[in-house]
Amino acid sequence: MLSLVTCASVSAFQTSRLAAGRPAMHNTRSLTMMAERTPLIAGNWKMNTVLSEAVSLAKAVSEASSTAPDVDVAVCVPFPFLIPVKDALAGSKVGLGAQDCYYETAGAYTAAVSTTMLDSIGCDYVICGHSERRATFGDTDEDVNKKTLKILSEGLKPILCIGELKEERESGETFTVCDNQLTKGLAGTATPGVDAEAMKNVVIAYEPVWAIGTGLTATPEVAQETHAYIRSWFVENYSQEVADGVIIQYGGSVKADNVDELMGCPDIDGALVGGASLEAEGFGRIINFVK
Repeated sequence: MLSLVTCASVSAFQTSRLAAGRPAMHNTRSLTMMAERTPLIAGNWKMNTVLSEAVSLAKAVSEASSTAPDVDVAVCVPFPFLIPVKDALAGSKVGLGAQDCYYETAGAYTAAVSTTMLDSIGCDYVICGHSERRATFGDTDEDVNKKTLKILSEGLKPILCIGELKEERESGETFTVCDNQLTKGLAGTATPGVDAEAMKNVVIAYEPVWAIGTGLTATPEVAQETHAYIRSWFVENYSQEVADGVIIQYGGSVKADNVDELMGCPDIDGALVGGASLEAEGFGRIINFVK
């Protein structure tokens, strides 16, 4: 078990906590200022709702967002409901997101949805690399990388998901997994990788797989520890400027009763919310978190 400490003291806690063999990590004291980062609360509706429910929920999210002036909000909805939800969000600040895409532009790819299609209907965000896509549908790191690059090339914003399995957490491999998924997800393949300028449009979502839909939630201290490592990864692989600017969401059973404590951590810049985003009142409370 990880020792419980306050979020404010996690940076000092990092050095003693890292086990041998984990990727090296910078001192994160200078990385924990969120003053210039606007939090992003995004709902991932997954394979839920029917049309009437989707429209009603979108309207409720739109209303809830109006009382959270310093928070960016988005909903990532099933493909059939993107256009009606877009209409329901009209006049609000809530961004529209898709839950996945394919990396080819067009062609004989039955049931696939391209970024060109998503852009044409007004999407802002696209989730890529979610653990359910990796585990259930077999998305590889190479697939995730191709999707990330394609989303950016279309002028959309990828929400790149990373996170470890329960056994990887227990064996001390969390940072190694995050390092691997970030390195491969942002790398160049046939084209150059994600550069510092493009990183301004990338959102990182740290979602420990063992906490997704299980009711288990990483304590704020555990979540902050990993978020601080992720931010230090960007110092090492990009620059301090990129690290200071990148939005790093937490995902994994975020609810109305734990969001305040999670959002009190200096390197947590928002949340990617699953099941709790389907309940209007609860998600409204998450959007209007109190620090």
